[in-house]
Amino acid sequence: MTTKKIFILILFFCGISTLAQAQYDKQYFFYRGRQFLMDNKYAEAINNFSIILKSDSTLYDAYYFRGIAKYNLNDHVGAQDDFSQAIKFNPIHTAAYNYRSINYISLGKYDEALADLESATELRPGFIGFYFTRGTIYLLTQQFDKSIENFNHFLRFEPKVGDAYTNRGAAYLFLKDTTKALEDYSTAILLSKFEPDVYTRRARVYALQNENEKALADLNEAIRLDTANAFAYFNRALINYNENNINGALDDFQKVLNQDSENALTYYNRALIRSQIGDYNNALNDYEKVMEINPNNVLAYYNRAAVFIELEHFRDALHDYTKAIELYPDFANAYTNRAYVKSALGLLASAKDDRDIARKKIGEYKTKMNDTTFSLYADTSKQFSGLLALDAEFAKKDFNENLLQHRKVNIQLKPLYKVANANIKSKISFDRQYFHPEVEKFKQQENMPTSFLSEIPERNITELMKDDSLATVYLEENKTAFAYFNKGVTQFQLRYFNRALEYFNKAIELDPNNAFYYLNRSSLQSEMIDFISSIGNNVQVIALDNTSPTRTRTSLQQNVNVYDYEEAISDLNKAAMLMPDLAYIYYNLGNLRCLTNAIPEAIGNYTQAIQLYPYMGEAYYNRGLVHIYMREVEKGCMDISKAGELGIEEAYGVIKKYCSKKEL
Repeated sequence: MTTKKIFILILFFCGISTLAQAQYDKQYFFYRGRQFLMDNKYAEAINNFSIILKSDSTLYDAYYFRGIAKYNLNDHVGAQDDFSQAIKFNPIHTAAYNYRSINYISLGKYDEALADLESATELRPGFIGFYFTRGTIYLLTQQFDKSIENFNHFLRFEPKVGDAYTNRGAAYLFLKDTTKALEDYSTAILLSKFEPDVYTRRARVYALQNENEKALADLNEAIRLDTANAFAYFNRALINYNENNINGALDDFQKVLNQDSENALTYYNRALIRSQIGDYNNALNDYEKVMEINPNNVLAYYNRAAVFIELEHFRDALHDYTKAIELYPDFANAYTNRAYVKSALGLLASAKDDRDIARKKIGEYKTKMNDTTFSLYADTSKQFSGLLALDAEFAKKDFNENLLQHRKVNIQLKPLYKVANANIKSKISFDRQYFHPEVEKFKQQENMPTSFLSEIPERNITELMKDDSLATVYLEENKTAFAYFNKGVTQFQLRYFNRALEYFNKAIELDPNNAFYYLNRSSLQSEMIDFISSIGNNVQVIALDNTSPTRTRTSLQQNVNVYDYEEAISDLNKAAMLMPDLAYIYYNLGNLRCLTNAIPEAIGNYTQAIQLYPYMGEAYYNRGLVHIYMREVEKGCMDISKAGELGIEEAYGVIKKYCSKKEL
């Protein structure tokens, strides 16, 4: 269904009662505005409907149509306001409820989307389109049986809508029913022969079934339809690799890099292939590029070490395995491989220590198999030398990744606040420092020089181990909630995530009314999720495709571990109940809301943090990035400027990139 046809249906559905009562000039601007909508000229449409609303701020259809235009420009916050205004002035505006529901999907607010659908269904129970939208919501919230049920109902009445088959196919794929998924994707292709996305989806199913020839045919067609389709080139590279067409795989990865020269995943995969064919120098160059883009990519160090071993550069290999272990001290295979390198260098006693540690790590992992928090643990004894199929750089599309397109400016969220074992003197002037009586009281506790920090300075490993030893002694002598928390903090800083979580759990068990314990456990859980999802093909991908205003598509990856931030958010909500005036809590909530794509809530949380602590530069900075992402560039640049005032040095790189007169 084309955009033009969609809008014709909307016009018919809404009626023109408002228009009939309007004056001639309003009719003229209504006509122009709707024509601009049908011609996909959304900025011009907004301008025309805004002119109408200046003369009469109660015309609900003007809000409604302007909301559609804003939606198509990805201004989801503005669209939500306009749809809400349409409903305010006409509470039985069924289409406004429906469209606001679709807009809520884009904002990740699925409960609100379902509520609007219920309202719309009560007003017009026979409208079949609601089942499509509801099926999409259930798909995005991983309620796949309900999603299929709604798409089944929709397709009984609308059997020629290709996107419905596409989305139902995605639901079947998540339920591992590749046969039905394949049938649905094939039907979608019959109905939408010129849609490259569907060919790419079907190709992925063929690949799962080891039907590589068919997968290649579909990817070739997707590329023929869209010669700039980086995702299709990327997937074709993987198929070519599986078919031992190494040159074809390398050529396709190069085509991806021609379009996105900063795509770390493509460099990483190409480095693996180059190392496998003995092209070691170029493999090292690719790994170097990965590390330049993402200095904390543990797998890049881990696999580059293997190249150094092939070249018999054992000292370099030792450095890389040590770096991988520093980044993730629970990485069992890194200890095993480092033991081999140490043996080659004659460091036999140290090699034995590494082998013992590796065995212990593997044993710890196995004991967690039945743990309720098992999703936060990773099996680091498996091999990590296979090509990765997909990560956030292609499909996650959260705002952080969008801004990271220009990585050389290092544009990313300032990190979460946490309690750290560090006696850091604040660089902020005395009159601007954050004072909270409970924070000051907590800082005075014995045995722990406490700081509340967003970014913890790098510390020498010897110093960290000394702090950890002191924490151990203190715990042995006291066995209090604070003693467990103190030990958890040092383990957290050493990046022993699994053990830190256990200590925080024990602290909360002994003292469930301490907001700071929940704050740190939330930060730990978030960092665990981010880190563990980065060391394997574990990123669950759900992305909206807004090319069609009423057909919300999803991009879903099969065979992945599902991570979410609900437990981390729940901990922050508990902390807020215990200490509702602590600015750090709302700042952290803002970050986690961003990670879950709840952008309006994130803005609200950052605002709460700023109200409680007007000199929190990180909150201004992050809120500014979110505004820029939402295309509210002027608001965002004001926040970024304030962040620079408050000492956030990265602010000026953002200002240079996004706040020039051209951008504004």
